[in-house]
Amino acid sequence: MPYHWLPPEGETRRLQLWPHRSLPRQGFVIFIGATAALIAVPLLAVIGSPVLWGLLPFLILAVAGVWWGLQRSYRDGEILEELTLTPALVTLTRRGPRKAHAEWQANPHWVRVILHPTRGPVPNYVTLQGGPREVELGSFLSEEERVALRDELAREMARLN
Repeated sequence: MPYHWLPPEGETRRLQLWPHRSLPRQGFVIFIGATAALIAVPLLAVIGSPVLWGLLPFLILAVAGVWWGLQRSYRDGEILEELTLTPALVTLTRRGPRKAHAEWQANPHWVRVILHPTRGPVPNYVTLQGGPREVELGSFLSEEERVALRDELAREMARLN
């Protein structure tokens, strides 16, 4: 699962969540190499002719576009949510791409873990309610992972109270 509980530090519990990566870095290198090789296959027919030089810039641009798109996807997926549970305070910190940072805090006595089966932007949407506003948690997880997360988080919140 793309989240895990860190070892407890006294009464403090910490949970880290991150988006799943379906294409690891090694797969990225293989994919770009295979794309370049497959795009180059039609060039074999025009080697030695001026047509090669007419097609080559467009093929290079196609590979560069795929490279750029995948790199952008990696950068946009650099999200880390960290939930810290203590008897005195619940803190959710979200670090996103391009230095985006958000923080939410509330008294654990008032915090509720809510699962919205259909009303959220995604099925089984998990939120924390308490304090000045309601915040989402793990919206990048799959439906099953969000349900499991809600159950685990509800147990931890009950332990705090």
